[in-house]
Amino acid sequence: MTEASRIRAQAGAETTTVRILMSHEMENGLRKDAAGKVVPAWFIQQVSVQHNGRQVLGAMFGPSMSKNPFLQFALKGAKPGDKIAVQWVDNRGERRADEATVT
Repeated sequence: MTEASRIRAQAGAETTTVRILMSHEMENGLRKDAAGKVVPAWFIQQVSVQHNGRQVLGAMFGPSMSKNPFLQFALKGAKPGDKIAVQWVDNRGERRADEATVT
């Protein structure tokens, strides 16, 4: 399994800045290893971000995303103490869910 996603959510005057770094190798299926064999595709396909249980962002990724994808967005209505959760699923069916508190 992969490492935990790093989530930072900082409340500002009008919006909260949410930053998410997802730990994933993200292979596109085109690269070859040292022996010349193609490394199979392995990438995050679906991402969902929730604020206190309500989805605020949904995304579909593909094989051309970089290793350890990073997301940043502004969120209205969040305040210190609220929960931000991220969930993702990759093309092998592996799942990851992590949560952080708005500061």
